[in-house]
Amino acid sequence: MHESADEHALERILGKNEEMADHNREHFRRLKACTFNIMSAPGAGKTSLLETTFRLGKGKFTSCVIEGDMVGNLDADRIRKVGIPVHQISTGRSCHLDAQMIARLLHVEEMEKAEAIFIENVGNLVCPAEFPLGEHRRIVLLSVTEGDDKPIKYPVIFRNCDLVIFTKCDLLEHVDFNISEATKHIEAINPNVKTMQVSAKTGYGVEKWIAWLVSEIAGYQQHLKHEKHVHHTAH
Repeated sequence: MHESADEHALERILGKNEEMADHNREHFRRLKACTFNIMSAPGAGKTSLLETTFRLGKGKFTSCVIEGDMVGNLDADRIRKVGIPVHQISTGRSCHLDAQMIARLLHVEEMEKAEAIFIENVGNLVCPAEFPLGEHRRIVLLSVTEGDDKPIKYPVIFRNCDLVIFTKCDLLEHVDFNISEATKHIEAINPNVKTMQVSAKTGYGVEKWIAWLVSEIAGYQQHLKHEKHVHHTAH
């Protein structure tokens, strides 16, 4: 059975993106910047979570945000208002960020000073899953206003992530969403994934999320120091 021309073209696109993602990853390593790719369906609360994170986690780490949207800069303006440097990428017809788009921003001054870089991807549970950007960790937000069967319907994005955050948990008593059931679906796809629950509106669970970020940033920095020590010892 022969693969179609479209399948070959997609393989080439994905392969080229992987190469550029590796380039980005190496650049982030040189910057010592721990990078998080945040993905979700539209309206799951990515920007709201970041706003609350920066307010409650002020002083815990320096940050920079890359904001991906098909059009407009509303989310970028919201991040800017909480005092965090933000760079907008308008993807036009593309429903996801890709590694080449990120590469164009690698040398901006604010990014070179950040301990943590947050990439807010375009709202989509399909395409972003297959386009790594060079990130250290992949985070998927799942709002309780969505169905708890989303992990079954969109398995790729949940299989390829490090953390799933259930958002808008202040609305749990008003919606038909079973967190235990959703967690079971996610863990069946990705047994090693971590999950947590938050509400950006009330602040519920945000301290735990910030503690996870602090731990990840510290672990990343320690890993880089160890690699540097090993490299120097070998030479």
